[in-house]
Amino acid sequence: MKKYINIALCAFLSALIGISCNTRAQNSETQLSKKDNETPKVYMFKEISPENLVKIYEALNRKATGKVAVKLSTGEPGGHNFLQPALIKDLVQKVNGTIVECNTAYGGGRADTESHLKAAADHGFTAIAPVDIMDSEGETALPVHGGKHLKENYVGAHYPNYDFTIILSHFKGHAMGGFGGAIKNMSIGIASSTGKAWIHSAGKTKGNPWENLPAQDDFLESMAEAAKSVAEHCGKKIIYISVANNLSVDCDCDASPEDPKMGDIGILASLNPVALDKACTDLVRASEDHGKIHLIERIDSRHGMHTLEYGEQIGLGSQKYELVKLD
Repeated sequence: MKKYINIALCAFLSALIGISCNTRAQNSETQLSKKDNETPKVYMFKEISPENLVKIYEALNRKATGKVAVKLSTGEPGGHNFLQPALIKDLVQKVNGTIVECNTAYGGGRADTESHLKAAADHGFTAIAPVDIMDSEGETALPVHGGKHLKENYVGAHYPNYDFTIILSHFKGHAMGGFGGAIKNMSIGIASSTGKAWIHSAGKTKGNPWENLPAQDDFLESMAEAAKSVAEHCGKKIIYISVANNLSVDCDCDASPEDPKMGDIGILASLNPVALDKACTDLVRASEDHGKIHLIERIDSRHGMHTLEYGEQIGLGSQKYELVKLD
């Protein structure tokens, strides 16, 4: 009789432990789910300095480890609004990063690797870190999930060699996208030369995109789809930092950009690219600087906010965010 009581007691205790474990597991899953659904934070410094660029990286609390790619624009020859090496040097060297780029699809002074490296040297980037033109040896494809236009995103062949990516963007206007920020930098910026044509044509051609331009929204949506492929490739091994200075209506890919008509805003950073771009555009609109009308016109005339609307729709990020001011 005692034997059967002991067996029953053991069974009861096992069941109780199982329930306890399952409850803990469910609670853990709930906590993770809540954390994933938290409103993303966008950190901000008004003062733009090398020190604050490092501090805002540290505020994200996601350490860049392994072989680190720092994706930025080295700037078209003739342009002058790109992020200056003196500003970014401390951050790039802190993470032992390699500045990465891909060749352009529109000719100019960065259409081939030799010219691109010369431009990077002339602009001072090779003096602060190694520079890798990632499509110098071809391209590779990243899958695009849930897209309407792209099934694959063609990036520089060297990109998968990196363990961690810092999307270090100069936020400003753009002649085609309305504005250039994190999403443009991680989509068109990481795309190979022919991959850029693929995005610009919404998946019609890897040749001359200017003869195959799609409807504007299709182009904007293709940027978001390409960006999503990069975000999914990286998982949690990616962060996003944008410097909103030299706020021209034109991109750093322009050899003769229009001079900025409004003052600098600051440095912003997030783990969420849609939230980061939305915060930058919101701060432009909220600025008391009358010169903002030029940048707002550029963004809205190109329907630029649709990139964020569609990015949110396909799961790239959230347009809702909490702005955390650090100074």
